[in-house]
Amino acid sequence: MSSETPTLARSGQAPGGHADAGEPHSDIVYPDAIPFAIIHLAALGVLWSGFTVTSVVMCVTLYLVRMWAVTAGFHRYFAHRSYKTSRGFQFFLAFLGQTSAQRGVLWWSAIHRHHHRHSDTPQDVHSPRHEGFFFSHVGWIFSKRKSRADYSTVQDLAQYPELRWLDEHPYLPAAALGVGCYLFAGWPGLFVGFILSTVILYHCVFSINSLAHVVGNQRYVTADDSRNNWWLAIITLGEGWHNNHHRYQSSTRQGFFWWEVDISYYVLKVLFWAGLVRDLRAPPKALLAGEIRLGRKVVEQVAREVAESFPVEHIARELKAASDRRPGLAELKVRLAHTRLEAAASLQRAREEAVAYLREVHLPEIPSLSEIRGRIAEQYHDSPSMDDIALRAREILLERLCYLLGPELLPSPS
Repeated sequence: MSSETPTLARSGQAPGGHADAGEPHSDIVYPDAIPFAIIHLAALGVLWSGFTVTSVVMCVTLYLVRMWAVTAGFHRYFAHRSYKTSRGFQFFLAFLGQTSAQRGVLWWSAIHRHHHRHSDTPQDVHSPRHEGFFFSHVGWIFSKRKSRADYSTVQDLAQYPELRWLDEHPYLPAAALGVGCYLFAGWPGLFVGFILSTVILYHCVFSINSLAHVVGNQRYVTADDSRNNWWLAIITLGEGWHNNHHRYQSSTRQGFFWWEVDISYYVLKVLFWAGLVRDLRAPPKALLAGEIRLGRKVVEQVAREVAESFPVEHIARELKAASDRRPGLAELKVRLAHTRLEAAASLQRAREEAVAYLREVHLPEIPSLSEIRGRIAEQYHDSPSMDDIALRAREILLERLCYLLGPELLPSPS
């Protein structure tokens, strides 16, 4: 067993990045994805082995146990550290999670932490918005660039040699479980009990990466596409409350309210009473009451999305066509005609003056603050930061309009 902590060198990454985007053939299927493909083909073995009562019970049981290991172990404990436990039980969670054949505990946690840092941006590992539904569901697994983990983000986990050993032997627990299923119930035990349940588990877990960013409702403004979906919460033991999770990732409980079923949390609560886990985290009461303001980064991201939802180029064309008929635009053109754009600083000052003027003057072509608030209300749940988002969105919209109207409003020096 190696005593070295996984490093960027081990993960093959350039410092500060998720992967080397310039790597040749970075999107070709590579050896680490082969087990994923093989187990799908092996699932066809159920047509040969047939189904028995024992194998079906094994299939359902192993699905539920391993889904809990992934959701409560890999996700809520290792990736987010939302509760604490002993070193021994930590190893048990990691071993049980790796029986799901979803690679190593350090790899899984690093990939997930990267997802949260870049959720639904072009840097996200699996974003339906930028890569499409299929890629976000399974396609990213076959991309060497996307599925490469940055181990520098999991140094808190890599300090434990037993976790490093498990991560270096990612499929050993799953292989041991498969052998055990065969010894216990023969070929039906292997193909139905182990392999079929593993494939079903894959796609139910992956549905959180794909479906939970497409289907459902958004209670909270999170600057990404995370959704709450009750039926996904049922089949994933609570992970379907994904918008809740993205709003407050440190919470052990993802079903924030009593009616949001979260079976993984219920089991953790029992383990808490038994003394096996401790310090289960809950979302702040102020957050549940909708009283916590959004951070500047989220406000900026959401404001840009809102501004981009307006047809700014069409608005600019309308303003250009009406520039001679609108007193406000005509006055602005006269004022800015005296500005000589001899340097970039002068251009910037002229644009700032144009934005300031458009902010004050009423032009029916430009969406008003109340119209922007209405657009936000259509897309997002209410938040104490809605006015901040609306003001920033209008500012971005005006800046974009001034850029597009530059030749009209900011004449070049004669």
